[in-house]
Amino acid sequence: MAQKAKITIHPSFTIGEISPRLFSTFLEPIGTMVNGTMYNPKHPTANAQGFRQDFIDALKATGMPACRLPGGNFVSGWEWKDSIGPKEQRKKHLDLAWYQYITNEVGHDEYLQWAEQVGTEALYTINLGTGDIKDAQHIVEYTNHPGGTYWSDLRRQYGHENPYAVKTWYLGNEMDGPWQIGSWSKNPKGYGILCNEVSKVMKWTDARIETAVCASSSLWMNTYPQWEEDVLQECYETVDYLSMHHYHSAPPGDYKALLGGSHYYEDFINTEAALCDLIQAKMHSPKKMMLSFDEYGGMIRPNEALHPGYGPHNMAASHYVFNPDRKYVLHDPDKMQDRIFPGSEMLQALSMASIQLAFLRHADRVKIGCMTGGLGALCASNHDHVWKSASHYIFMQLMQYAKGTSLQVDTSCETYDIPGYAVNDTSQYMEKEGVPYVDTAAAFDATTDSLSLFVINRNAETSYPVELDVRGFEGFDFAEQIELFCEDMEVKNSYENPDMIVPRTVTGQTFENGRLSAEVKPLSWNVFRFKKRL
Repeated sequence: MAQKAKITIHPSFTIGEISPRLFSTFLEPIGTMVNGTMYNPKHPTANAQGFRQDFIDALKATGMPACRLPGGNFVSGWEWKDSIGPKEQRKKHLDLAWYQYITNEVGHDEYLQWAEQVGTEALYTINLGTGDIKDAQHIVEYTNHPGGTYWSDLRRQYGHENPYAVKTWYLGNEMDGPWQIGSWSKNPKGYGILCNEVSKVMKWTDARIETAVCASSSLWMNTYPQWEEDVLQECYETVDYLSMHHYHSAPPGDYKALLGGSHYYEDFINTEAALCDLIQAKMHSPKKMMLSFDEYGGMIRPNEALHPGYGPHNMAASHYVFNPDRKYVLHDPDKMQDRIFPGSEMLQALSMASIQLAFLRHADRVKIGCMTGGLGALCASNHDHVWKSASHYIFMQLMQYAKGTSLQVDTSCETYDIPGYAVNDTSQYMEKEGVPYVDTAAAFDATTDSLSLFVINRNAETSYPVELDVRGFEGFDFAEQIELFCEDMEVKNSYENPDMIVPRTVTGQTFENGRLSAEVKPLSWNVFRFKKRL
């Protein structure tokens, strides 16, 4: 057993209020996510619109706060107006982003009505690749205006009498990326000016909405962070969020780099928050810009060939390869192939949880978090069935217990270093020193007088004894320790065997004079809960 980890929390040391939308998801018609999982009119549970009711019911039961949709790279070439009205009259298009045929059987209204049926808030991304100001104005009018105009009356004619009341709108997707249709990678000022004008028009159409402008698509972009500085200087006063994306990659077998990925996320958050504050100062503005981390993930990725010396060319090179042999694919919802999750389900769950803890530690600025793959994390599925993966339980516990105010946590424990590494030409990471094996975040919910501490043990070799000091919370008792742990990291939950990885309540702790002594197992997730005595 390793050295004891000491954790201290005090109610006076707060970070910020936790937004429920921090635990949201992301939906884009890639592969089977829409065609097969969300929509399959031949499925035994399909409702009148062709949506899988088993998937809707499972998601509704989670209380998922919000979902960003309908993309993603997909939206930069999507003509939303071709996706409304009678299905037999809708236009079919090529999706240049993912080499798919888009039939528009699931269109603008279907995405929003699916969100209504799930009981979640829709966070909508508009097309600012091939789309323009007028298109942006029309989509808000169609979606949110009560009636009496061409576009709002058309929505009513197509069967949705009341406005959808979409509040949050994303002004394009990853517009700095050379892979993007209509990319603004070479003209950040132009994108910023466009967003300023688009946001004005959208808010003149519906003054209740809020808008988010794209930041760099990741911290390894060769234009980061100058690109978003140039953008924000043109639109700071008219937008409400800076939209951030990042996918952390680690080499096969390097679980320390995978679970330490949250530190690179924190670098990204700290830089973007500082940049927003710089622009605020330059503009002499009273407005504090908030952050939306609306695509994120952590994954093991096989190492690829590197091309040293190519510099910025590396960023664009793979996207400027025009392959005449590549074929477009039509995804038949009823021929959905089962998605077999590669690698360790438990490691993947811990990786995503570590990123979510990083968001909690920055709850004063990060107000939206949309997990890519979050729908699958909350509700795993195949062609026929749905079930709960290991990620489901962590995600649910964060939604349930990470409420109220995020608190600073002082953690003293053993650490490790991550040597610098490159998975490919663009995903290159600097070394990290002193990464704590014990990863923590905390939330205090004043409405229920409850304190929750979230703990990940990043060490695969040993358990850690932990001493948790909550003496600042006078009159609080220890309630429970919930643990998610599996000795065999290759075990997976499935429809046939849904309980291979499930949380359990741990006993054997001692709590005296505001100090708790407990243990966290190797590569485990833990929630320590305290309640005030009545």
